[in-house]
Amino acid sequence: MRKTKIENFDRTRGDVGNIMSLEHVNLFVPDQTVAAYFYANVLGLTRDPYIEWGPRNMWINAGKQQFHLPTGKPQILRGHVAIVVPKLSELDARLRKTNSPLYGTCFKFTRHKHHISVTCPWGNRLKCFERGAINEMELGIPYIEFEVPVGTAKGISSFYERVLGCRSERKNNSCSIFIGRDQFLNYKEVKNFNSNYDGHHIAIYVSNFSGPHSFLESNNLITDETDQNQYRFTKIIDPKSKRFLFEIEHEVRSLYHPMYERALINRNPDQSFFNYQKGRDAFFPAEIGVK
Repeated sequence: MRKTKIENFDRTRGDVGNIMSLEHVNLFVPDQTVAAYFYANVLGLTRDPYIEWGPRNMWINAGKQQFHLPTGKPQILRGHVAIVVPKLSELDARLRKTNSPLYGTCFKFTRHKHHISVTCPWGNRLKCFERGAINEMELGIPYIEFEVPVGTAKGISSFYERVLGCRSERKNNSCSIFIGRDQFLNYKEVKNFNSNYDGHHIAIYVSNFSGPHSFLESNNLITDETDQNQYRFTKIIDPKSKRFLFEIEHEVRSLYHPMYERALINRNPDQSFFNYQKGRDAFFPAEIGVK
């Protein structure tokens, strides 16, 4: 009898850690008008049409992720946020057409071979990639990189593995924390670490909601018991030695949170009055480039 050849599959490639998604990054901005111009007109992202339409806050949709931008003293993330856009050439054209709202601000950009580095009006650093450059993501926030003190990456990796149940990958001076199918957090050690943390935060959804809470509560790390489906913590510690490593507020949500998998509206930034095409107002990943 002929034997069937059995292919050796790496089944670990189908594993997903406890953090299901990185939903948003929250950064205070002092001027809503300038923020709207930068994030919507220049970057080509979409202001959420349903929530936070007042003068004190703004939600910007980027695929399945968001920037939350309440009014206040500007907050600067210690690292950078990556954004995937449909076409770098179209983003490059918009960046070169910027006008008065960005004059006199920290705004600048540099074109590289595979990405465009952009600095927001208040100093936050962004790296913009074309779809397919990182993974299958067509539009969104694939990762956030935080700059951390020398000697902390190993402990940070252990924290996410043991406390939050994540898969991680360690390198000499950094670690990557894998989220869902196509996102990750990167922690990179730097010698000139900025210890001034100003309160910006990220929001994550986890499948095991109570497990991390138990460890965090027993170590007095919970900073806010928001409601049944949300809590917050800020300090990352070595789970074994309990040594403080880094500070970034995590807004932790269960999969029962009413906002989980909320459908976000994304527009086609190339659509305008002058080149209008019927049926092309919205962003449809599968139809990019279709005329």
